[in-house]
Amino acid sequence: MTFEQFEEYSLWLGIGALILFMVFIVWNLAKDSKAGRFGTFILFLALGLGLLGFIIKTVLVEVLGIG
Repeated sequence: MTFEQFEEYSLWLGIGALILFMVFIVWNLAKDSKAGRFGTFILFLALGLGLLGFIIKTVLVEVLGIG
């Protein structure tokens, strides 16, 4: 395994771990604040839109070959 491969795998593993940690934080926040179903939905919707934006940006950068 080359150093570049290690960096790429580590980056994706680290980003995945951070995303899972953010999901846990939002779930814990919703539970502790007793947000209810609608409040929990809104919290996860906001997080989901942020993650969707990150994924769209990554796909566009790969498709367009920028960077």
